[in-house]
Amino acid sequence: MNILTYLEDMGPGTGSLPPRAFFTSDAASLSLDGTWNFRLDEGDWGTITVPGHWQLQGHGSPAYTNVRYPFPVEPPFVPSDNPTGDYRLTFDLPDNWPDEPAVLRFDGIDSCGLICLNDVELGVTRGSRLPAEFEVGHLLRPSGNVLTVRVHQWSAGSYLEDQDMWWLSGIFRSVTLLSRPRGGVADYEIHASYDHVTGSGTLTVEGGMLSVPELDVHDLLPGQSFSRPVEPWSAESPRLYDGVVHTEVERVPVRIGFRTVAIEDGVLKVNGAQIVFRGVNRHEHHPRFGRAVPREVALQDVLLMKRHNVNAVRTSHYPPDPYFLSLCDEYGLWVIDECDLETHGFGELGWAGNPSDDPRWAESYVDRMRRMVERDKNHPSIVLWSLGNESHTGRNLAAMASWTRDRDPSRPVHYEGDFACEYVDVYSRMYASHEEVDEIGRTHARGLPFVLCEFAHAMGNGPGGMLEYRELFERYQHVQGGFIWEWIDHGLERDGHFAYGGDFGEPLHDGNFVIDGLVFPDRTPSPGLTEFAKVFEPVRITGTEAGIRVESFYDHVGLDHLRFDWVYEDDGVEVASGTIDVPRIAAGEHTEIAVPEVPAVSGEGWLTVRASLVTSTAWAEAGHVIAWGQILVSEAPSIPFTGAELVHVADILRHGPGEFDPVTGLLTRLGGISVQGPRLDLWRAPTDNDRGGDHPEERAWREAGLHRLQHRVVDVDTHESGLVVRTRVAPPAWGFGMLADYHWTADGDRLRLQVDVTPDGDWPCTLPRLGLRMSLPSADAVEWFGAGPGEAYADSRQAARIGRFSSTVDALQTPYVFPQENGNRADVRWLEIGGLRIEGEPVFDFTARRWTSEDLDAAKHTDDLRPGDRVHLNLDLAQNGLGTASCGPGVLPQYRLHARKASFAVTFVPASGRS
Repeated sequence: MNILTYLEDMGPGTGSLPPRAFFTSDAASLSLDGTWNFRLDEGDWGTITVPGHWQLQGHGSPAYTNVRYPFPVEPPFVPSDNPTGDYRLTFDLPDNWPDEPAVLRFDGIDSCGLICLNDVELGVTRGSRLPAEFEVGHLLRPSGNVLTVRVHQWSAGSYLEDQDMWWLSGIFRSVTLLSRPRGGVADYEIHASYDHVTGSGTLTVEGGMLSVPELDVHDLLPGQSFSRPVEPWSAESPRLYDGVVHTEVERVPVRIGFRTVAIEDGVLKVNGAQIVFRGVNRHEHHPRFGRAVPREVALQDVLLMKRHNVNAVRTSHYPPDPYFLSLCDEYGLWVIDECDLETHGFGELGWAGNPSDDPRWAESYVDRMRRMVERDKNHPSIVLWSLGNESHTGRNLAAMASWTRDRDPSRPVHYEGDFACEYVDVYSRMYASHEEVDEIGRTHARGLPFVLCEFAHAMGNGPGGMLEYRELFERYQHVQGGFIWEWIDHGLERDGHFAYGGDFGEPLHDGNFVIDGLVFPDRTPSPGLTEFAKVFEPVRITGTEAGIRVESFYDHVGLDHLRFDWVYEDDGVEVASGTIDVPRIAAGEHTEIAVPEVPAVSGEGWLTVRASLVTSTAWAEAGHVIAWGQILVSEAPSIPFTGAELVHVADILRHGPGEFDPVTGLLTRLGGISVQGPRLDLWRAPTDNDRGGDHPEERAWREAGLHRLQHRVVDVDTHESGLVVRTRVAPPAWGFGMLADYHWTADGDRLRLQVDVTPDGDWPCTLPRLGLRMSLPSADAVEWFGAGPGEAYADSRQAARIGRFSSTVDALQTPYVFPQENGNRADVRWLEIGGLRIEGEPVFDFTARRWTSEDLDAAKHTDDLRPGDRVHLNLDLAQNGLGTASCGPGVLPQYRLHARKASFAVTFVPASGRS
């Protein structure tokens, strides 16, 4: 075959069999995964692991682009410089291999493969993340079978696979030889609907007989139907019935979930109940193996999702390994199954030449949809089919929708790019602002269910604003949730850190935009996932005038699987605990219960109520916390501050436990501890969300010079009752600034600082932060009473509860792949670190690091950060919110920090001065 002919063919591939359901059976099979011979570009032969990518096994390099194609856009032509890998495997058949037809199945080849067996050409694959099967029974021999696959990095199909991920090539999913016995199960389809009114499930099967012993169903014939009371399947209660589809010669084990998907009055319902997607977009990624994700890691994904209140997955932007869908069936996740299609790079050309409206590509478009639907049709977890992503619009997408609706009327069709909703059943948008979602909710735009297929871009520190999205989901019945972008950072292990775009020398790349997940590349949950779990918890526990309100946000199940325990704490120390009897609550209902009797306390009294699993489930142990709420029962008493005399000795000012430079007014020692500062600080190392958007806040901050502020001492005023240091803090080259007055007073071994700030001149931008910066000698242990245990920011703080917490300075850091502002602890009443106790009036935020904000700002990877011999401490009144402007709306107005007149105070108490 002429290489250019098949590389630049706009069709779906050649030689493969019609698509069918993915299944295993008792028929013979032989996995061909393992070590293959390999060479790149006709170089020397070596070995490679299949499944896998050659760029991650020493052959070439990965490359990342978000939108732009890394080759000239002239469809269907591809570069002549086209990396090509030759795979070769010699295999023998097992001794008992039957003399029956057989197929060779490839579950994924990126991007195009020419396949030969025993010197006979089988065909060509296109559609990298879709299966292809070839008839090979007549070619097999008992031993010495030679399978060769020539894989090209670029093909015409690459124009349809511009999916915001690493460009990685090779045989990256399994290869299997399957016996297909004559008279066996060629394909099968199970229809298992549920009538929520009668509680009855109806079962039909095509492709073989069906037996479900638990339902007393035996040898149900194709085309026959069977109805009886069943337990329905939902993401909240994923009830599966084990069965078998069979003929006289083959048995296929199946797992059946009864459920019905419908759109009624503009609302998407499953089993008669509205559902709300608390979802994530999931690319397949592993930091060492790329998209060749091991099964145990796919399971880890599902367990992490379930434990963090994720209830839905959009398989962005291609069908996943079929094993992942079986996990969604088993553990319970709603799925939008998305086709292997994206032509985003044509948007850079105003969509000129986009294949979506070019009839020459029509067969490929429909073929990709057909292969996905036929492969995945038997999964109860799939409730929507998605045509693909960011491919604009056109006749080929409309044809995909039409084919899908005819083939499977039991599931609605999704595609975000059909803005007019001409051929879809769901109105879908990505990154719509809160204001726009509110308008869509009020007007019921398009008259369809509304879903945010992407929102709250989880890049770096953030996303902020999830709470306000949740409130919109709850306000409007037809606004049915959405999917965070995205599940995982796509970092690749390299040189002691996780690499991103540009780290492999790519001439065209999109940097760390590929680092945008709720879990880090090693699947450690980020603070964003912890915040997600709290914001979208399916049970809400709040205080009311009448007591405690317990509200269910489940769509299908009650709260019988949960127990409610309470703990009462005095200044973060437990003084009482117990269990609350909560009456039966159905999905969507609520109740109010009395506050338990608690003892009197001397400090702040907080009641924490937790809802946890009564018994273990498949995804979590008994006691796993699903939801929690806190109620302030008693406020802390204030401590009077009487004042002490200021003493001037030689070139030192002594005031209580503090020593000051009499010229600058700076604190130099505190209870014998060498300190530097505190001084007014307005800068933070910008987050990805600060850097993003059409009008990035970071750019405004840098143009205003907030990263290089200068401090001028205006006056040092000493008097018997204290010290007042008046300063002006301003950036070079500009006329605006901030007047900052430091008022120091002492009371025995307590040293109090009140800072009064007043904007001077016209400020052109928001402030990154407003607080104090100081440094201490190296310290390790940290303890505080306030919000924790994790980091919190103005618009991402729901997961922080009030309590007493301890840590180390190192453990306070959040190792974002691209270093940035992190680790802020909020609403701190007091902090102990390095021999000091710092108390708020009433509260402050703090960060503590072994490097400066400037070090953090300059770093590009985590290993660029080198610990110093001091701890750098920020004590903040406020920071600007996070927002999600890296791809989406910026910081909401109520969380924006503007230059304003402010006053805040803290008290320092050296350890030597505490009883």
